[in-house]
Amino acid sequence: MSEFLILDSSVIVDNLRTGRHSLRIAELKGVLRTSSVVLAELWRGATSTIDHKILHTLERSHPIFTPTEKNWLESGQILAAIRADNGFEPAKLRNLHFDVLIALTARTYGATLITSNRANFELIRKYSAFKFEVW
Repeated sequence: MSEFLILDSSVIVDNLRTGRHSLRIAELKGVLRTSSVVLAELWRGATSTIDHKILHTLERSHPIFTPTEKNWLESGQILAAIRADNGFEPAKLRNLHFDVLIALTARTYGATLITSNRANFELIRKYSAFKFEVW
């Protein structure tokens, strides 16, 4: 069976703006899946009709992986540990929450997360093992 791959919003947005990941995406050796959390992040920032068309296409193009109840509960525990260890303010923890959910969802489905956001996902991996690749 081929490996599942999830593109983080950082890679998708960067590619839409610059096209710099197009070849790498086309040459991926695995089965692309979309994260419902990534889609939510993208919808939050979508402002144009073209953005909306792209998002509708993403929604239809690949099956969507969604966090489980266990992922949601564990995400809170991880964020509490990150706060205790790093003293982050609530705003920083809110910014990390979606990334924690994306990471936990990837882990649940045995997927590799492809991201441009090295710092957040390296921090999260200190609290929960998951596969990711930084572009």
